[in-house]
Amino acid sequence: MRNYREMDMGWGRLAYRKFDPDPDLTAEAVPMMLLHGGGGDGTTWDDLVATFAERRTVYVPDLRGMGRSDRAGPYSMTVMRDVVLLLLDRLALDRVILVGHSLGGFAAMLAAQAAPHRVTALVLEECPPPVPLGIAVPADLDDSAPYYDREIRPSILRDLNAPDPAWWRSLDTITAPTLVLAGGRASFLPQDTIAAVAARIPAGRLVTIEAGHQIHRDAPDEFVAAVNSFLGAAADGAQERCCE
Repeated sequence: MRNYREMDMGWGRLAYRKFDPDPDLTAEAVPMMLLHGGGGDGTTWDDLVATFAERRTVYVPDLRGMGRSDRAGPYSMTVMRDVVLLLLDRLALDRVILVGHSLGGFAAMLAAQAAPHRVTALVLEECPPPVPLGIAVPADLDDSAPYYDREIRPSILRDLNAPDPAWWRSLDTITAPTLVLAGGRASFLPQDTIAAVAARIPAGRLVTIEAGHQIHRDAPDEFVAAVNSFLGAAADGAQERCCE
């Protein structure tokens, strides 16, 4: 499960894993990339990745400064976006399904704004909406190694508390079918604003799973069912458009 590879990204080494589809099953053409949230690494997907990799290649990176990737600041949401886009370049992935949780969802959202032609489907799990959130920024943090660089949390929270207004305005430039997964009443994020994000994305769809912020961890069966149903519908829609 944890057979890591490394990629030289210019700023340092990024660790990632690649999971190939079952050779006995018909493989889907478009690969998937799973992006973890802040304060964690790619292992957060370990219980689900085999299911997603049954019929498609799946990539699971440790984002910059987290997991087994190098600690290399500075950190911001645009930095994380650029990490995703550069990794797609280095892996020669012209088209990809992006699935992101929390910080990873925000990076995926920005990547889909910056390069809409490269994202065929987008899943945003409990993605902080790009509006001022007013989250307390810790003044002092214990060293959190080996999970993530201690500078990430305050840097990212400052971005979330004062987001670039263009991030909200550009939601309507996302062309990919988009599943916005909300965690419901137990989440600390504003659920009405998450719903507004889904409404602003042209092909956005909102699904609420009452599991809190960590849907894929605390309600894995519901998470997989929602994602697979969405991807099936997205593929059917793409086929219909192709044949019109």
